Amino acid sequence: MPNIKSSERSVKTDAERRARNFAVRSTIRTYSRKVVEAVDAGSADEAKVLLTKASSVIDKAVAKGVIHKNTAARKKARLAHHVNTVAK
Repeated sequence: MPNIKSSERSVKTDAERRARNFAVRSTIRTYSRKVVEAVDAGSADEAKVLLTKASSVIDKAVAKGVIHKNTAARKKARLAHHVNTVAK
């Protein structure tokens, strides 16, 4: 534990931010997994709906500064590729 007052406050706020970022990342993984599971099940319509929701969650994470915009673009492109394979 730090001895300096501002460092003690920083430890607390860092823990809060870490918890918030972890929750956002967990949500991204959850929706990404749902898209992949829908593709594996062969339901193209459901996969497309879930893709839009996953893209929205990913974009919100970028706006909050949790992930980088290029990381978000890569994730969305890979999910879209999965959905396009089942749509054919």
